[in-house]
Amino acid sequence: MNVENREVLQTITSCSNVVPKKKDKNNDMSMLSREERRRRRRATQKYRTAHATRERIRVEAFNVAFAELRKLLPTLPPDKKLSKIEILRLAICYIAYLNHVLKA
Repeated sequence: MNVENREVLQTITSCSNVVPKKKDKNNDMSMLSREERRRRRRATQKYRTAHATRERIRVEAFNVAFAELRKLLPTLPPDKKLSKIEILRLAICYIAYLNHVLKA
């Protein structure tokens, strides 16, 4: 996981840098439905930036997991590039093969 991304995410989501907003009679969030409040919150630049950072970290972890799984699977040639679905299908077949070897 990228340390820089983690630091950015912590900075963005930390509560210490949140400045309370002044209440405005015209913009009373309590009068809005739960869905509308959620929609407005998600529309802010801060929320979008934090969400993009979280998603980047999630996808990076996902790709690392696939790379580690790929290293455990036998293929010819050993450095053959496989798609994620190919990795999953090969892992299923390899697990079934190992299970068969154990039962024999």
